[in-house]
Amino acid sequence: MRIVMVAETFLPQINGVANTARHVADRLRARGHELLIIAPGPGPDSYGDVQVIRARSFRTPGYKEYPVGLPDPSIERAMAGFRPDLVHLASPFIIGAYGLRAARRLGVPTVAIFQTDIAGFARQYPWYAAADRGIWRWVTRTHSRADRTLAPSSAAVAALVQRGVPRVHLWGRGVNLDLFDPKHRDEQWRRELSPDGRPIVGYVGRLAAEKKVRRLAELTDLGCRIVIVGDGPDRAALEHALPTATFLGMRRGADLASIFAGLDVFVHTGEHETFCQTIQEAQASGVATVGPAAGGPLDLIHPGENGLLFEPGKPGSLRGAVKTLLDHPNARGRMAASGLRRVQSRTWPAVVDDLVDRHYAEVLREAAYIRRVA
Repeated sequence: MRIVMVAETFLPQINGVANTARHVADRLRARGHELLIIAPGPGPDSYGDVQVIRARSFRTPGYKEYPVGLPDPSIERAMAGFRPDLVHLASPFIIGAYGLRAARRLGVPTVAIFQTDIAGFARQYPWYAAADRGIWRWVTRTHSRADRTLAPSSAAVAALVQRGVPRVHLWGRGVNLDLFDPKHRDEQWRRELSPDGRPIVGYVGRLAAEKKVRRLAELTDLGCRIVIVGDGPDRAALEHALPTATFLGMRRGADLASIFAGLDVFVHTGEHETFCQTIQEAQASGVATVGPAAGGPLDLIHPGENGLLFEPGKPGSLRGAVKTLLDHPNARGRMAASGLRRVQSRTWPAVVDDLVDRHYAEVLREAAYIRRVA
């Protein structure tokens, strides 16, 4: 099969959309499919043996590290020259919407991946907040024109269906079980970070307004060590607001896996996640998890079984959930073990195989049928 992937963001950026696109690309190539990637520039013009065509881009306030792709005639020319069987749209918004339009003009079936709550993120920034409704209208219009939309969680599916998007299906995310594993727990690192043996509570993710990392201030009197992994525009303000927390900056690969495995409790603080990959990575690392009772975490955390949920709008709810886990180490261990068991079938190869063998295949069959009866 020949597939064009139009990604709203891709390497060298590190985020959920780019990481998912990378894992999909890896598995597609491993299965022998031909692939062309179109993504915002600047960036490398290849990913392994896959050509990456870079579209023009601009930077936005609050997200200056992430280039936003612009509609570019070269996108349609590249598609036409590649002659794809299917176009995969990774979190389409601007160049993804343009790629969708180009695919429709070329008569190529499309699968759109809904992955980012752009409107929810926008509400956290004064200069974007007024655009909330307009963003949702655009997202709805874009996904309504795709042959199939795949959303990563039950909450994301419901949000799209409620707004009238047709042909929405659930497609989750994989986790790298070779990388994220309890065996990477480093007791020396734990002793260095917490020489008095206090339990370690951690957050991993972007340090930005929509992630609500300031909520960790509720935990400062619980007798735990707070570890924050990641970077972003709010880092300086968070270091001021959380002076006793340890900020480790951006970490990747084996270093990140070791940190995950070394936590006693993992906390995700923000409620605007369509999935929340870091919760899944923490579970694969054998760590009990706490997340908001909203969005993607509702599918990943089953309260009392593999972690606890907190109410985002209720002061003290996060503190109460974390305190429960810290005060009951046996229950915490049981929940950690349950979370580890639940993720064992969610490897990236298995998840991408489902994408290809079920979703791609069904869309291609439907397109072939329409051509026959037209």
